[in-house]
Amino acid sequence: MSVQITCKNAALGYENRIVAEKLNFTVSAGDYLCILGENGSGKSTLIKALLGLKPQISGEILCDHQGIGYLPQQTVIQRDFPASVREIVRSGCLGKTGLRPFYTKEEKTLADKMMQQLGIKELEKRCYRDLSGGQQQRVLLARALCAAKNMLLLDEPVTGLDPRAQQELYEQIAALNRAGTTVIMVSHDVTAAVRYASHILQIGKKKQLFFGTTADYRNSKIGQTFLEAGGADLE
Repeated sequence: MSVQITCKNAALGYENRIVAEKLNFTVSAGDYLCILGENGSGKSTLIKALLGLKPQISGEILCDHQGIGYLPQQTVIQRDFPASVREIVRSGCLGKTGLRPFYTKEEKTLADKMMQQLGIKELEKRCYRDLSGGQQQRVLLARALCAAKNMLLLDEPVTGLDPRAQQELYEQIAALNRAGTTVIMVSHDVTAAVRYASHILQIGKKKQLFFGTTADYRNSKIGQTFLEAGGADLE
């Protein structure tokens, strides 16, 4: 499988302060990588580096930033956005339109396909702010898929959802991965991480660094420590 992201001995930070260092990992086509770490461990900074928004302090990160569909954490203001589902999903194609003030037939067809795939086609004329939390996340996931070439970067996508909606979204993301989409998810849910991901990247202090398969993580000392704690130390 082709390698889509390579990170070699990278150090990340801001204002001359290093928040994560000695990061070494790769992401290949079709992988499902879950990024774990305590608050302040550098997860958000790593996201910005992968999106090309913030350069690393040292080391090397090779990544096609334009190929990533991004689903950020949703804010309260965003949940109240007064636009239709169809408008929001189609807006994922804006990076492809350039100066064109309209969507092409192909872009509209792509948006329809993503809504159909995520089971929200019947909601396309509904106002986004009138939807449930789980429905809103599926709308934003469809939008991210319209922007993606073959990779999704998800930042705590189940935050604020009830347990049923969380489970449904996790299953939806897993289905997308099985269909061939590379998934990178930032999470504090270590239990879900080892259930769905093919690989785990844990960042933090030197003794908390890990990259490898989920099976290897389960068998590692660090993995066993956090699994026994139920992920509490990652909150």
